[in-house]
Amino acid sequence: MKTPKSIEPLVRDGLVDEVIRPLKSGKEAAVYVVLSEGEIRCAKVYKDVNKRGFHKQALYQEGRKVRNSRQARAMEKNTRFGRKQQEEVWQNAEVDALYRLAAAGVRVPQPYNFVEGVLLMELVTDEHGNAAPRLNDLELSREQALEYHGLLIKEVVRMLCAGIVHGDLSEYNILVDANGPVIIDLPQAVDAAANNNAARMLERDVDNLADYFGRFAPELLTTQYGKEIWKLYESGDLTPQVELTGRFKGSTKVADVRSIMREIKDARDEALQRRYERED
Repeated sequence: MKTPKSIEPLVRDGLVDEVIRPLKSGKEAAVYVVLSEGEIRCAKVYKDVNKRGFHKQALYQEGRKVRNSRQARAMEKNTRFGRKQQEEVWQNAEVDALYRLAAAGVRVPQPYNFVEGVLLMELVTDEHGNAAPRLNDLELSREQALEYHGLLIKEVVRMLCAGIVHGDLSEYNILVDANGPVIIDLPQAVDAAANNNAARMLERDVDNLADYFGRFAPELLTTQYGKEIWKLYESGDLTPQVELTGRFKGSTKVADVRSIMREIKDARDEALQRRYERED
């Protein structure tokens, strides 16, 4: 097929030998099957910033690093330059997450290169060498649902141990190859330590898994892996080898608000007293 204009720079640089066919096209990007270094891989071409919205990005961008204050101001003001920089940060988030997660042993497509808005990475295939199906396209038995759910919960834990929360995990961005689930689509991934919404996003990711697999194994609908995982993470006890129960017991201790307010008042009074002493 004719080489898309966006992939031409990779062809010129020798990173892509041939574009074989389109694989899929979504709101964020178009994906092509390509021949690269003698291997069948895929090229994810991010769509132009003007062709898609940023209605959800503010939630995910908290804690993401920008190059300088000019870039940050432009992004805040939503200028043309700012939108371009916002797009760059959005794309880099997925690239960085893929490299970090692949290094941590998480089942994600192996990234190979990122050039001018095109991400070159592994093509995930089924046992016959065809592009692997999405989880949503499969009909599962109860046993398969329990198995895949267990594997994905372990992947969520491994991701969090690497400091990353997917942020939009569901049956629509999980592929299933011959060895089980593979997690894809990570432009909205967040830094667990830097984003104040990370706990809520993790719990939503895990709840999405329970809701989907619960169609085939209803006992999963009452599990609380998200809360359990985050509590272990906050306490510093989360490891990839942790044994989870799916149960969570929140604290029933009632906060002593009066005592807290007294401590705040005392601290304020002490600060004022020190200020008066310095002025005297």
